[in-house]
Amino acid sequence: MRDSDRPLQEMPEDSERQRVMQAPNRKEPWSRSQQPRERAMSGPRFEQTIMEYQPQPEAAIDLIHKQPVRWTKTRTVSCDGGGGPLGHPRIFINVDKPQICWCTYCGVPFAHEHHRKLLQSLPSTTYPLEPLGHPAEVPESQRVSDEPFGQR
Repeated sequence: MRDSDRPLQEMPEDSERQRVMQAPNRKEPWSRSQQPRERAMSGPRFEQTIMEYQPQPEAAIDLIHKQPVRWTKTRTVSCDGGGGPLGHPRIFINVDKPQICWCTYCGVPFAHEHHRKLLQSLPSTTYPLEPLGHPAEVPESQRVSDEPFGQR
């Protein structure tokens, strides 16, 4: 029996613990304007729902740092968030410096292939340099390419 085929049931203790936690990796709100989860997730929209799936538990700010670096051989890269209605305005990112540069809209990291050895020699980086197999990673088929709208 697959996980999705199980009856939709939850224990009251588990749901209450899930309801008051901001996210599994964040106990407190990470923005001044953000409502605490127990206040934000109330009302008719959240009645009789399984709190485990409301919303997905990881904070987006931590998920983006699980994306591996996109290595390029050019001095500048463009990012449009995948293009189309789900993307963002196209920006150009200079990757001349020996550091990880990221898109200021979606956070996707880029670096020049020439600086790979230097970045690999550092004790730690804010983004993984190679894919680690985390479920939040963007698949290889959606990574940087030379085709239009093929950034992700």
